[in-house]
Amino acid sequence: MSYHKIGFIGLGLIGGSIAKAIKQTAPDTQIIGLASGRATLEAACAEGTIENDDVLPLEEFASCDLLFLCSPVKINAEYLKKLKPLLSSDCLLTDVGSVKGDITREAAALGLSSRFIGGHPMAGAESSGYANASAALLENAYYILTASPDFSSEKLEGFADLISSLGAMPLIMTPDKHDFITACISHLPHIIAASLVNFVCGADEDASMKTIAAGGFRDITRIASSNPVMWQHICAANKDEILHAGRLFQESMQTFLAAMENGDDADVRRLFQSAKDYRDDLPIRKNGVLPSVYEFYIDVRDEAGGIATVASKLAAAGLSIRNIGIVHNREYERGVLRIEMYDETSKEAAVALLSADYTVHQ
Repeated sequence: MSYHKIGFIGLGLIGGSIAKAIKQTAPDTQIIGLASGRATLEAACAEGTIENDDVLPLEEFASCDLLFLCSPVKINAEYLKKLKPLLSSDCLLTDVGSVKGDITREAAALGLSSRFIGGHPMAGAESSGYANASAALLENAYYILTASPDFSSEKLEGFADLISSLGAMPLIMTPDKHDFITACISHLPHIIAASLVNFVCGADEDASMKTIAAGGFRDITRIASSNPVMWQHICAANKDEILHAGRLFQESMQTFLAAMENGDDADVRRLFQSAKDYRDDLPIRKNGVLPSVYEFYIDVRDEAGGIATVASKLAAAGLSIRNIGIVHNREYERGVLRIEMYDETSKEAAVALLSADYTVHQ
């Protein structure tokens, strides 16, 4: 199924990336967009991603074959109400929010179930906004699709084909299953990370914890740096499933603490082993809900110019460093110098280059 005119309500990281990917794979597609700031529209138009460089009234989206709602989850639901009287009966509606239940119920209440596909691209990055959008963001990432029972299987298959053409991998499931899964593997981990950071912050009376925090704490809490407003919206939209998952996690945590309190070393070891077995069996993907970190560590002597020499070698090879720094607490890490690259290809090239002169740990 081909789409001749596609609209985007929201041109941030996800919306902008999808729009760029469509334009790259189907350059003749007419794309128009709506964003919160005119500067975003001007930038997207200047790059050739969309055709308008100014704010369009919603009526201009009436002739779209396909319309992506790419605002926060609550705002997407509000747009459904505004768009219903404007769009043609042939226009297919979809969203990209990480919660599917709320907007699916809203679509049903408005009589739009036969025209609405819930969508959730399982991809992200540490930086938001159109300036950080990339046509490659969806490559090798799962893209969850949800639809009501009365939705045309032909239309669903056609939309899945579009998603596949962008390099993503569509998976079809019910909205309820999606929301419980994301509550467990995405939403609850963010809450746990934020809670752990808040706990340590409250216990860190003299900032010594912050000073010596090791890689384990840094890695497990990295997602606590995510956008607070976005996560406020997500917690409100997926409240029931997150609370359900949270209570189940509390039971799991209590099992762990009880085994320790009872001095049951065998059970403690079993719990750690089962977690390790499941974690080690996770598929490694380039893209996912959580942004990837392309880092490695190397041993360098503590001498003047040591870091500069490493940086110069990488620069001479045309490899850009995203972040570099000395690891002061190496309780769970090997290597004095931590280097982070922008992508997997750059990381592999950097490791190959530096391995000739340094001991590299990954």
